[in-house]
Amino acid sequence: MSFLMNQSGLRKYGLLAVLMVVPAFLIAQHKTAPAPHSAPAPHASAPAHTSMPSHASTPAQHSTPSHSNTATTTHTGTTTHTGTTTHTATGTTAHTGTTTHTGTTTHAGTTTTHTGTTTHTGTTTHAGGTTTHTGTTTHTGTTTHTATTSHTAPGHTVALKGGGSASVRPNGQIRSVNRNGMHIEHNLHGGRTIVREHNGARIVSTGRHGGYVQRAYVTRGGRSYYSRTYYYHGGYRSGVYRGYYWGGHPYYGYYHPYYFGVGYYGWAYNPWPAPVYWGWGWGGAPWYGYYGGYFAPYPVYPSAAFWLTDYLIAANLQAAYAAQAEANAAAEGANNAAPSDNQVASNGGGAAPSAPVALSPEVKQAIADEVKAQIAATQADAAKAGSASSSASAGGGQAASGEVPPALDPARRTFVVSDDVAVVADGQECSLTQGDVITRLTDTPDADQKVNVSIASSKKTDCAAGKTVAVAVDDLQEMQNHFQEQIDEGMKTMAAKSGTGGLPKAPDTKTVASDVPPPPPDKTAGKTLEDQDADADKTEADVKAEAGSGGGGSH
Repeated sequence: MSFLMNQSGLRKYGLLAVLMVVPAFLIAQHKTAPAPHSAPAPHASAPAHTSMPSHASTPAQHSTPSHSNTATTTHTGTTTHTGTTTHTATGTTAHTGTTTHTGTTTHAGTTTTHTGTTTHTGTTTHAGGTTTHTGTTTHTGTTTHTATTSHTAPGHTVALKGGGSASVRPNGQIRSVNRNGMHIEHNLHGGRTIVREHNGARIVSTGRHGGYVQRAYVTRGGRSYYSRTYYYHGGYRSGVYRGYYWGGHPYYGYYHPYYFGVGYYGWAYNPWPAPVYWGWGWGGAPWYGYYGGYFAPYPVYPSAAFWLTDYLIAANLQAAYAAQAEANAAAEGANNAAPSDNQVASNGGGAAPSAPVALSPEVKQAIADEVKAQIAATQADAAKAGSASSSASAGGGQAASGEVPPALDPARRTFVVSDDVAVVADGQECSLTQGDVITRLTDTPDADQKVNVSIASSKKTDCAAGKTVAVAVDDLQEMQNHFQEQIDEGMKTMAAKSGTGGLPKAPDTKTVASDVPPPPPDKTAGKTLEDQDADADKTEADVKAEAGSGGGGSH
């Protein structure tokens, strides 16, 4: 009986064990079975190739173990991008590619070529959380910058019988003549400049009624000084110019005829106690109305440098207005008639006129800074002259040969144009006239004794501001000479007016002669200039006849 009961209990416990074991077995089987659609682990982030910024891409996840992509993209010039990417289940990613950039970019007057090959080769392995970057980047390229700015004036050159040459503008007007030691230059507004070395004198005619005659004067301390007699409409004045010899070419720099006391230069250099309101009285002047859109005086003057800036700009604009009126009158009925604005364009003056602009505060500040620099330099010269006045004629000092002329001094960059000069911008001829402002860019003259300048400011009928042109160093030096002379004249005017009209009282305004004072004017200069004008007229008549008959060769 008890055996039956035990047998029945065993059956119950066996059935219970089976019921417990089977579900557990099924659950265990479910946990260990492979997922039906398992894919390789994705690359959460791709290795960055910072050396190839244009290839910013992340490898896409695909269900197939490998793929190949090839693409070609064309930009300006020719750019080819070719790459192959391989993904395998082992977790190794290889990036191999070659990028070649080849192109040519051409600007007006400038050719730039960029040619290069860049190779990125690398292997990236992702295994067990470890990332290894092994790669080689090679940059090989050649960059060439060749800048060529044409300063050749449009037109043609005629070789003259018996020697010499003439440059002729596209409209048939004579631009320049070189013959028998005489150089004749016509600007675009009918004016004429004649330069000749004759009988030991340098004779420069500017217009029909003026110019100067320069002769050797004295030599002191190894420096050569030259006297100039200026003649204009029957009036004479003289000055002294120091000789320089630089790069195989002579230059002549303004030499102060007198100095003020050192204290006056300090008063002019430093700020005044209070800003000064000053009335110039230009309101009814024709020149001021004509250039009203270009020039406006400062409303107040914190120091003499700003007062002198307006003084010399106004003086140059008055000269520009008078020169144009004289050129117009002299050209009436002449063969080389003064051209209108349209005729200026036909001469190759497509670079002008510029848009009507005013002298900017920045340009006027550059002029004021140059004025201050000149005041400081003259103050130093005045101090030296005072201490050495008793031995001024003795030896010593540096020889002129090898000294850079003031126009090429690296410290001097800003120039105010003091005459009518024809230049070439972008292959076309245009004018710089009195009151325009230029900035010298280069320090070494070219084979034609010219340097590059940038036009900082110009009047509406002149070369456009921002253009780069070549200007003769001789012309730059004359601008610098005129600038210094105008500062001297302005300082004298300011000294006379100090203490009036709101100007503070200036100290130490008495002048003393320099160690090389100018001689009396040469009263034969007027006749010398008149004779030169007559010789130039005959030369030009001969050139026109020869060019018209086809007797000269042209190129």
